[in-house]
Amino acid sequence: MIEQPAACRIHVEASTPAFQPQAEQWAERLGLPMQVAGAEFALQVGEQGLQLQQLGADAPGPVRVDFVEGGAAHRRLFGGGTGQMIAKAVGIAQGVRPRVLDATAGLGKDAFVLASLGCEMSLIERQPLIGALLEDGLARGAEDFDVAPIVARMRLLKGNSIEVMRNWEGEPPQVIYLDPMFPHREKTALVKKEMRLFRPLVGDDPDAPALLEAALALASHRVVVKRPRKAPSIAGPKPSHALDGKSSRYDIYPKKALKS
Repeated sequence: MIEQPAACRIHVEASTPAFQPQAEQWAERLGLPMQVAGAEFALQVGEQGLQLQQLGADAPGPVRVDFVEGGAAHRRLFGGGTGQMIAKAVGIAQGVRPRVLDATAGLGKDAFVLASLGCEMSLIERQPLIGALLEDGLARGAEDFDVAPIVARMRLLKGNSIEVMRNWEGEPPQVIYLDPMFPHREKTALVKKEMRLFRPLVGDDPDAPALLEAALALASHRVVVKRPRKAPSIAGPKPSHALDGKSSRYDIYPKKALKS
């Protein structure tokens, strides 16, 4: 069952009666009610799959995971390939496609980019509602001819990222990628509709130092942390270097070199 924040009420609803059975299945899986008076969020089930809609007069549009069209498709086709900063950060090079664990998967955008470049990806999203959107997006992507080979390289894991990493079984990931929620200031949370939804549902990541510690203990080759460009590094060991972009940067914590 989802632990709903005190100020956050969520229900599940079907867009049409035809989707009522699927809506009821999601409600049961996530431990959410079908209808709540005064709900602030609705998990909607319809023709476009699963989407999360904030309710209210000034709410932004719905958020869903779509690997087939929209921004994911544009970035897959025109995003710059292996020249992208995230590709360089995780160590993609000629003959090198590391196994990567994205331990803060969110809507899976960065993981999809890395999978489209040939990396075998494991994803963890600890907020069950966001994880449900991700699961639904992966399932729909698997039905598309062009996207299916990419999402086949994306394995979704359930649970708390720190616990999953501390109890990892089998061959460890070569690279662990972290993009923890950063405490926002003033109006920065209004920049994207995803952030307006994520803040009340997910909050910040005060355990980011423990997240980094677990990642450094597990990764065999390096840990990469995405941060706002001017933000301080996560408390703990200092990165050896960083790759700076216009609005964000990638802090690099190397352990040993990646080889083809």
